[in-house]
Amino acid sequence: MSAYLAVIGECLVDVVQSETSAPKAHVGGSPFNVAVGLARLEHQVVFAGRFGADDYGRMISRSLRAQGIASLLEADDLPTSVARATLDPTGQASYEFSLDWRLPPASELEQRFAEHSGERLHLHTGSIGAMLQPGAATVQSILEKARPSATISYDPNYRPTLVPNREAARSRAEEMIALSDVVQASTDDLDLLYPERSHVETMEAWLELGPALVTVTRGASGAMSLARSGFQEQDAISVEVADTVGAGDSFMAATLSSLRAADLLGADRREALSEISAERLAEVMRTAAQAAAITSSRFGAQPPTARELAAAVSADGDQAPALTEGE
Repeated sequence: MSAYLAVIGECLVDVVQSETSAPKAHVGGSPFNVAVGLARLEHQVVFAGRFGADDYGRMISRSLRAQGIASLLEADDLPTSVARATLDPTGQASYEFSLDWRLPPASELEQRFAEHSGERLHLHTGSIGAMLQPGAATVQSILEKARPSATISYDPNYRPTLVPNREAARSRAEEMIALSDVVQASTDDLDLLYPERSHVETMEAWLELGPALVTVTRGASGAMSLARSGFQEQDAISVEVADTVGAGDSFMAATLSSLRAADLLGADRREALSEISAERLAEVMRTAAQAAAITSSRFGAQPPTARELAAAVSADGDQAPALTEGE
């Protein structure tokens, strides 16, 4: 049986509008976008997220099938969640939400994972699904149950309009970080959660909680990462930006894909992941930056395929320093 990558969190419909375009509906949600990004990079993906038996829910169901993603949950009687995104002139998005985040009991979800063919190698979560109750408590329980057999990644993707209590959000994020092996956030997340300290200070504090790797995306300024092998920076890839919707999620999906290619995912590889070299991490960061750039060049959350990403990385590799075998 083949190993699969699992994602648990919200799926919703983004209704995107700007000053120059009419509203357009796209299937989205940060965890859903990561699942799509992984599927397009040719991984077997299982997704656990709720959606309703309505028109928007049918959009989500069709999208999951089109990407070859196995859905752990069927449509329920609640309305499908909606995020209304407004783009500013630079392509940055601000959101308003209408959603309900409820899940079956953790024991039931774990049974469904167990019944799925293959071995759960890695579990990703984050955003609304890991922060908003009542579903967030179920997500945390799933992570606690998964940790002995899988590596875990987390992206807080903090939304203060949904969880306005900063102290509660910090506490929640730190509980999830302590369960995780790979953590990704944006500078916006860090500014909202920890306005009193620098981004690097927050990365250092998070690494002390237990992850092997902490990455922070910073839009047009690129990204930075921190592991036990040290601190690194990655420049953004130059591209004509259509919008930035889903760019961070593509960065996360490509990060996980690269780590899997390096045989660094799975509970039995946790120690090796914690010892990731500076050279390997630089390679992972370059690949993730290319994925984010491709997504930013398109309208909506449209992550690259494996072929597109490989071509971009190959072109970039003509100018990047080569890694020697064994690094």
